[in-house]
Amino acid sequence: FSDPRDSKPAIVSFHPGAGGTESCDWAQMLYRMITRYCEEKGFEIEVIDYQPGEEAGLKSATLRVVGPYAYGWLKSENGVHRLVRISPFDSAKRRHTSFTAIEVLSEVDEDIKIDIKDEDIKMEAFRASGAGGQKVNKTSSAVRITHLPTGFVVTCQVERSQHRNRALALQMLKAKLYDLEMRKKEAEIMAQREGQTEVAWGSQIRSYILQPYQLVKDHRTGVETSNVQKVLDGDLDLFVEAYLKWSLERKKVGSKNNG
Repeated sequence: FSDPRDSKPAIVSFHPGAGGTESCDWAQMLYRMITRYCEEKGFEIEVIDYQPGEEAGLKSATLRVVGPYAYGWLKSENGVHRLVRISPFDSAKRRHTSFTAIEVLSEVDEDIKIDIKDEDIKMEAFRASGAGGQKVNKTSSAVRITHLPTGFVVTCQVERSQHRNRALALQMLKAKLYDLEMRKKEAEIMAQREGQTEVAWGSQIRSYILQPYQLVKDHRTGVETSNVQKVLDGDLDLFVEAYLKWSLERKKVGSKNNG
């Protein structure tokens, strides 16, 4: 792990793409995959936000993961995950392609100054929305903060006090703004290299195919396995390790080109 952020706690968010129930279900499957992976690693998981889908799955969710090198182990999952399967929600049994974006951020240290002006944020309090099961409360203490200059929205509904939820939401917003700053810097370095189109946040990083054959393939490293179930059960070591090697190689190439 070479990035100073690697040792920090991670904030992991799940955002289903278009496609209604099918996408929400896929987001839930990925939520389970990441949760299982974290449990295997002995990480501590805190549910910061969980909004269930209307029929199945989840509309959005955010986890805070604490443990040795939590961000370092989870950063490979940042990006768009694609699922191809016969949808259990389609009576005609057709094949569907669904997308879910996972966003992985490192928590920002207190000593890193990120200036958030009061006039730049809009804060709303609302009642927490049930079925996270994990200690989601029912009073109007949930908090949503919108950062007007960037349009970033963060939601926190895990604590019983509005004050603590606001503090956590601000922490998440800081992580987003810090990540944006770091990404700008990385983009400047990448722009001096070829092939920088693939760093677009919207690019698909991995495909999971359940029908007509079974395959999980990482589009960055080329690593693949036909044991889809094992991966969905949280066995990500093959992909994480390949990503860390791949990422290191790219950095080496980058520094050679810039040297």
